[in-house]
Amino acid sequence: MKETTTYGITGYGAYVPRLRMRRDAIAAAHRWMSPGLAAGAKGNRAFCSWDEDSITMAVEAARSALANQSRASIQSLTIATTRPAFADLQGASIVAGALALPADLRTADIGQSQRAGVSGLLTQLRAADSQALFIASDHPSAKPASAQELGYGAGAAAFTLGSEGVIAELIGAHSVWNMFVDHFRSNDSKHDYYWEERWIRDEGYAKIVPDAVGAALKSANLEAANVSHFIFASPLKGSSAMVAKRCGIAAEALGNAVDEQCGYAGAAHPCLMLADALERCKAGEVIVLVGFGQGCDVLVLRATEAIEHHRPLRGVPAALADAQEHADYLRMLSYDKGIELEWGMRSEKPVKTALSEQYRSADQLGAMVGCKCSRCGTVQFPRMAYCVGQGCGAPATESEPVPLSDVPAKVLTCTADWLSYHPSPPLRVGFVQFENGARVLMEIVDVGEAGLDVGMPLRMTYRIKDVDAARGYARYFWKATPVAA
Repeated sequence: MKETTTYGITGYGAYVPRLRMRRDAIAAAHRWMSPGLAAGAKGNRAFCSWDEDSITMAVEAARSALANQSRASIQSLTIATTRPAFADLQGASIVAGALALPADLRTADIGQSQRAGVSGLLTQLRAADSQALFIASDHPSAKPASAQELGYGAGAAAFTLGSEGVIAELIGAHSVWNMFVDHFRSNDSKHDYYWEERWIRDEGYAKIVPDAVGAALKSANLEAANVSHFIFASPLKGSSAMVAKRCGIAAEALGNAVDEQCGYAGAAHPCLMLADALERCKAGEVIVLVGFGQGCDVLVLRATEAIEHHRPLRGVPAALADAQEHADYLRMLSYDKGIELEWGMRSEKPVKTALSEQYRSADQLGAMVGCKCSRCGTVQFPRMAYCVGQGCGAPATESEPVPLSDVPAKVLTCTADWLSYHPSPPLRVGFVQFENGARVLMEIVDVGEAGLDVGMPLRMTYRIKDVDAARGYARYFWKATPVAA
């Protein structure tokens, strides 16, 4: 008889953009035409900086999920998003390069539905055939003065899957399709179009979800009373409590919707809530995860004994706590390209990417791989033909690769440039001193009101370097950011 091997979630990580917009500032900007928005203006919502998107957030979430695991063992990478950076260029390959994952890796992008995150996770768990990395990353965009502008957010959650060190296993699932349209967005539109909220709740959530949840619990030989954590993500406030009640699940089991600190992160939101539940989960507890969108996917997960000893490098609570509050509403609009500002002639310089050179330097630009001289021990970035160590000059053939993206660093020198064009002025640059001896001139981002000081701890973060607006091509690279907001 063949021995059964448990396959499931072995690790997780989360990322929420550091920038948070006060909802009352959004409501105040629209008070002249929509005073009713003030009723929903509690807390903050996360928003992407100009250099963040679904790819950069996916990298940051994955770095946390992979912190305690070997990247060399990962055999597949899947990313779910409704906001891909490119219409025809695989985001998963960009992420794989930034994470320095093995070359013989299966990569895939999925999307086009709010339940893409849950559907993708279910597909990976049912495949149960490899060490896998699954990431859901999203940043839905809303029309100014809409309820969605207050409620939307941004974020990413990543999960490693395998058969060793499983912290949560899939014990039941059920899926249904239903051409119920609660909202939609066409290919040439930036914003979602929503139907009436009561219709969505009464005809969609209340009638489609309970039957699917019941069938999933039945497949796991469980009842509603056995559920410890119930996760149903929706941009409509109060919907999860209503759905849980219809399913017969206790109100105490409702997952943390992270509404007042993050906002609804689209296809990534149920996965963010799952990561949060895993951080609070105890061995033996049952999690029901629901994904809704033209049907329903329901996963029934059970925490194993291993969850008691698992601690993520960066979970949801830590991601939410790393916050930088803003009240300048026009900043958020500018970053999301909701308003066109006059940046002057300095912003008109061409930034066409030499794709051939980008390919030749892929490991340096993607994974920030420098080199260490085997003669004198000097670590340098970028790699050059000869060692820059004083009095050394050894050829590059006598060096070994050294990744820098996870090496602790600090500010050596810094300056704030208000004259050069930058989408988030001032442009902050400086020499960054790495713990292993490397010194790199870098851009420093997400700096708070306190500014920068020599010796301030820094970490690396994967961001958009610049955008070729004429051709629609974004270049990605690593930047430095303060360890704490």
